Amino acid sequence: MEVNEFIASGILELFVFGITTQAEHDEVIRMSAQHKEVKDEILSIEKAVISLSYSMSPYLSAENYDRIRKQLLDKHGVVEMKPSSNIGAYIGWAAAILLMIGIGFQYTQLNDTKNQVTTVQTEKVKLQDDFNKLNLQQKNTETVLAVVRDENNIVVPLGGQAVAPDAKAKIYWNKNTQAVYVDASGLPEPPEGKVYQIWSLTLNPLTPTSIGLLDNFTANNTKVFAVQSTTGAQAFGITLEPAGGSATPTMEQLYTLGAVKA
Repeated sequence: MEVNEFIASGILELFVFGITTQAEHDEVIRMSAQHKEVKDEILSIEKAVISLSYSMSPYLSAENYDRIRKQLLDKHGVVEMKPSSNIGAYIGWAAAILLMIGIGFQYTQLNDTKNQVTTVQTEKVKLQDDFNKLNLQQKNTETVLAVVRDENNIVVPLGGQAVAPDAKAKIYWNKNTQAVYVDASGLPEPPEGKVYQIWSLTLNPLTPTSIGLLDNFTANNTKVFAVQSTTGAQAFGITLEPAGGSATPTMEQLYTLGAVKA
């Protein structure tokens, strides 16, 4: 098996996740020792998977994590209010002065308590927001890992072209469901006012069909995008287009291209 075919077979992704057979594991070890391209691809996959779990994650301090844990386990967060003491009748001016002091103290205490309640409510909103971000992160990671692990997906490597020789990407295409995912972690950040556009290609005659834009490229820390489904694709390409995309690909801005293996 040629090196490119070996890389495109998907066995390296299975190797990284430790779900190859012993024979497949030994074959990957042998090929990586003989071919630098294989070794580099293994490192690239490992880096991508690690970035899915960590680099895109919202940062949570140990303090906030502990608060979330307490919120889930204890269900507390109520500020206890101390009951006000009843003030009896006072005699004369001395009693009036003491009464005024007492009222002032109670007013101060009431304001302090209101401030505490406001602080607790603010913290509660912050913790809920952090909790929601954790849930979203987990769902995104699970989705991406499911795509990488799905044995029904065809992995199509896209190599860099003249405008960006070092660029690269991967297409995960499920021929059963026609679903397409793009791993764009090997693409540079697009310039302001530009967007990457994904094309499904048939080669005879050459017919490009747009299947989506990689919007919010910077905000997507995983750099894995779901695009429109496609059928009958013989190749995939990625071009850099004006914001909103183009009706036809700008070939001078073709960043990556790769053919589907038969």
